[in-house]
Amino acid sequence: MFNKTMQHLGEERSVIRELFEYGTARKAEIGEENVFDFSIGNPSVPAPAFVQDEIKRLIDTTPPEVLHGYTSAAGAPAVREAVAAYIQRQFGVPVSENLIYMTCGAAASLAITVTALCEEGDEFIVIAPFFPEYRIFVEGAGAKLVVVPSDGRFHLDFEALERAIGPHTKGILLNSPNNPTGAVISEEELRTLAALLEQKSLEKGEPIFLIADEPYRELTYGAEVPYPMRFYHETIVCYSFSKSLSLAGERIGYIAVSPFACRAGEIAAAVAGAGRKLGYVCAPSLFQRVCAASLGKVSDVGAYRKNRDLLYDALTSYGYECVPPEGAFYLFVKALEEDAVAFSERAKKHELLLVPSDSFGVNGYVRISYCVSRATIERSLPAFQALYREYR
Repeated sequence: MFNKTMQHLGEERSVIRELFEYGTARKAEIGEENVFDFSIGNPSVPAPAFVQDEIKRLIDTTPPEVLHGYTSAAGAPAVREAVAAYIQRQFGVPVSENLIYMTCGAAASLAITVTALCEEGDEFIVIAPFFPEYRIFVEGAGAKLVVVPSDGRFHLDFEALERAIGPHTKGILLNSPNNPTGAVISEEELRTLAALLEQKSLEKGEPIFLIADEPYRELTYGAEVPYPMRFYHETIVCYSFSKSLSLAGERIGYIAVSPFACRAGEIAAAVAGAGRKLGYVCAPSLFQRVCAASLGKVSDVGAYRKNRDLLYDALTSYGYECVPPEGAFYLFVKALEEDAVAFSERAKKHELLLVPSDSFGVNGYVRISYCVSRATIERSLPAFQALYREYR
């Protein structure tokens, strides 16, 4: 009568969303100030003033039938031209507007890209820990997800990666800065990865794609994020403005196909076809134009740095173990028992909402989203300390 797989997905929603919903209900019961919700990566820093000004300007100067009407399926031509010009200017890669596809955020970008590339029997590699929805995107396209562990500091383990690449490998999903660890892949790592993929592509006789998931590109704390198209030709970048401009709820982003890719135009056509198949055509018209005018603008990353430093310094002083994040806005903290789910449940008794790591592909950690108000972090510290004392 209906698709049982889809029913299962609907009934077993992501752990992150479940915690977020629990937190919303709990705040209504005991007061928002008494719940320390670190569950979801929802930016707390407001969008830059420029964004608000641009929204008002567009509303005041653009006819409603244009501002709120359909664009072309791939996005408004002027918007795609602006994105291509920005990539050329910022990263020195000669992308054309025909290789840009505007999307409803990073999730749509990834789902479209995997669907566009996927053929029967394909496999896509992810590096653990990884964003849980990667599994949904890959398996939903009919491919197999292959999980490769990272090294001890959440960077690439090239020996494990080389063993995992096989004749059915279609691509690798790379998220840097990483959700949930905050790790940033260095230029040296990216060059090594590019050399490995080139070698394996030659052995396979067809390209292995690098799918770069980049919603956190601008959210770093001194680390440089190399642009993957400059190092590996068969790259597709999936970008979102959700974090850089604090526009998570507007669902706006883009796919950029490398102009250096073999048969780049055909890949772009496959992207457009996958967008059509999935119903992801004509991304939100108003915010296409807002983002085109806001390219290069970033929300106040300094606020996240202060949150990171406050939380990291406090937790490690209590005895928690954590690798300091180089970007994004998450701490990936060692749980105080092997069962991260049990630890997360115990944290709830202190009104701490922490995401267990199991769905990220590793055991024994929790993710803490510190894109919250500084006051929330300050109020939460006694709860973290009390939780630690329970175990020690």
